Amino acid sequence: MRFRIALCTVAMAATAVGSPPAASGDLASRLQKSLRSPYVSLAQTSALAVDMRTGTVLFGHNQNVPVHPASNEKLPVSWAALTRLGPGYRFTTSVLGTGQRMGSVWKGDLYLRGNGDPTLTTADIGRLAASLRASGIRSVTGRVRGDETVFDRRRGGDGWKKYFVGGETPPLSALVVDRAKGWPALSPPLLAARALRDALVAHGMAVTGRPGLGRAPTGAVVLATDRSASLSVIVRTMNRDSDNFTAEMLLKHLGTLDGQVGTSARGAKTVLAEMAAARIPIAGVRLVDGSGLSSLDRITAETLVAVIRAGLENPRIRNAFVGSLAVAGRSGTLRTRLPTLAGVVRGKTGTTNLACSLSGIVNDSVVFAVLQNGSPVAFWPARTAQDRFVTALARSVAQAG
Repeated sequence: MRFRIALCTVAMAATAVGSPPAASGDLASRLQKSLRSPYVSLAQTSALAVDMRTGTVLFGHNQNVPVHPASNEKLPVSWAALTRLGPGYRFTTSVLGTGQRMGSVWKGDLYLRGNGDPTLTTADIGRLAASLRASGIRSVTGRVRGDETVFDRRRGGDGWKKYFVGGETPPLSALVVDRAKGWPALSPPLLAARALRDALVAHGMAVTGRPGLGRAPTGAVVLATDRSASLSVIVRTMNRDSDNFTAEMLLKHLGTLDGQVGTSARGAKTVLAEMAAARIPIAGVRLVDGSGLSSLDRITAETLVAVIRAGLENPRIRNAFVGSLAVAGRSGTLRTRLPTLAGVVRGKTGTTNLACSLSGIVNDSVVFAVLQNGSPVAFWPARTAQDRFVTALARSVAQAG
């Protein structure tokens, strides 16, 4: 279902920003007041609240101004992935062979080819080894090679601080096992190749060669395949716990869908194309990475609200998308926030030194987004203002009901 923003909302929002109603009991006035803080600039705040069913703007402030999104960047990435791939999509990781099989001997090399699975573990590699043994293979005369060529070899993103790789996220690669435990001593694909070799030996198979790297040739034969959990499960962990690594891997994977090497830039192009097709406003939006870590990212409150509404209005992805949001007072990054609204608010948080954000849904009635920027941003006062904003919305919904 394509998302269409009502034409009247722009004019209504402009009124709310320019001259909030003077009546103290007016919702727009209360929401404007809730965002005021001596430590957070209103000029660097973008906020919007919209009636979920009608699209009527309840409040708007700088809602068309592009700002740093922090981890709210993950919302358009997860929405686009669910839309394009479907909630049931699964990543595949394969073992391919070159050479030939002679009885129980594989005479040649094995290639462990990654496809960007952010959840790949040693246990998964063990199952691949078990599958090879079950097929009758008992020894390999060549080497086990890690193939990460589905993605580029960049371990981080543009606009990242140096410590982000290894600090905020494991290094990026199309082939990462156990979130690259053992890096930087060895590269992610080499760690993965070593993990497969060790698993083969543990399952009673002899491997002559040392682990290495390489691209599986076109004629290589698929010998075993691992499939990840469904995308709906992966996205739930990504958004609820705000996992940067999963977001970056997912973005690069989206960049492979046209048959090219997966890069953050190609993934971002795919996300923007999906948004444009759904008539989600993309003016001023700049997606540089998938996690929101980049200082170059920009998004608007209007865009985030539109993304959430698009997820709600699409029955194919609604359960997976809404289910990926943290629940106030109960789960994820909202577990300790808004305890008086436990179960009433679902949302996505975000915090960097440049931005503090919160977007989501109040009581399945109101969609909202609040993004506050600073250099640096005072994130505790910002979160306090966000909680006041959401509480005022929730009270309004309760009174209306």
